[in-house]
Amino acid sequence: MPIAQEPTLSVSPDGRTVSAGGTWQVSALASKRVMKAISGCLDHVKDIHAVEWDLSGVEMLDHVGAQLLWSAWDYKRPAKLKLVDGQEEIFKRIESAGKLEMPRARKQHFGWVTTLGFGILHFLEHMRGFVQLIGSVVQDVGRFAANPMRGPWREISANIFHAGFQALGITALVGFLIGVVLSYLSAQQLRNFGGDIYLVNLLGMSVIRELGPLMAAILVAGRSGSAITAQLGVMRVTEELDAMLVMGISHGYRLIMPKVIALAISMPLLVIWTDAAALIGGMIAAKVELNLSIRYFIMKLPQVVPLANYYIGLFKGAVFGMLIAMVSCHFGLRIEPNTESLGRGTTTSVVTAITVVILANAVFAIVFNGVGY
Repeated sequence: MPIAQEPTLSVSPDGRTVSAGGTWQVSALASKRVMKAISGCLDHVKDIHAVEWDLSGVEMLDHVGAQLLWSAWDYKRPAKLKLVDGQEEIFKRIESAGKLEMPRARKQHFGWVTTLGFGILHFLEHMRGFVQLIGSVVQDVGRFAANPMRGPWREISANIFHAGFQALGITALVGFLIGVVLSYLSAQQLRNFGGDIYLVNLLGMSVIRELGPLMAAILVAGRSGSAITAQLGVMRVTEELDAMLVMGISHGYRLIMPKVIALAISMPLLVIWTDAAALIGGMIAAKVELNLSIRYFIMKLPQVVPLANYYIGLFKGAVFGMLIAMVSCHFGLRIEPNTESLGRGTTTSVVTAITVVILANAVFAIVFNGVGY
């Protein structure tokens, strides 16, 4: 079998003729050295269409080699071109195909308007789905209340265990540390003004009314909210949700409603637990920093913190729990059957749940502005 010669390109001494030889095929043109030699020769050609192109020395020519020459000719056949049998047909096909050009992207003068519009539409789509989910949960709760004996009690208790009991450790630790930090920093400032005794007021109001429910909700959103979204997402990937529909099992009644009820029950209990841990941490820090006795702290706390603040904190905890459950389920049901969507949906769920909790807390601060003082 004859060995194929490398493709060559040479210019005559008078510069009027460009001769090609060798094998102009894709296998021979793959060498960087060969392409560099061809490009160097083309640089010495002053007028591509004024010279004569002699391809009679080319042994084998395919469409890749012909396209390379066609590009060097600026996508036009030279006036003087010498071909051999079989080459004319290749160049006719390339010439009839025309110059291959990618469509140019249209320049967008108001790209930010388009981005904003799509963002608003995306937000409205999520709001529509979330409102539908709330309506579905309300209907399922009514169905559960009408026939509680056939309700998903096992699913509710399992979610209370996972979202409530298993979160006691992390909420107690974070609450205790927040209480220590808040009490320590407040004591330093109050000492400058001689208001040491007001540490109980500051710590009690801030923890029981605001920080306790908010800390518990953020921890549950990061811990249990992500788990809920991942669970529903995996069920979507493994087609378990489709199997439930085939068997006539409602997603809302067996998956979503038990999680909403469970978090509505467990979140107020976690708020009580977090408040207690934060107050214990604050009492210890007050004893070390201001020498306030724990007995004085416990006796003073019910006097300076009205009971209404305690009820407000519990109510906020229940609402936060339901919001976290519904946001997590909303994004879990929208996950597509692939792993990339699962990771992105879980991250978006946690961020959205925490944002919704903070927004709801701001609304409660405005609504209950004159209550509990």
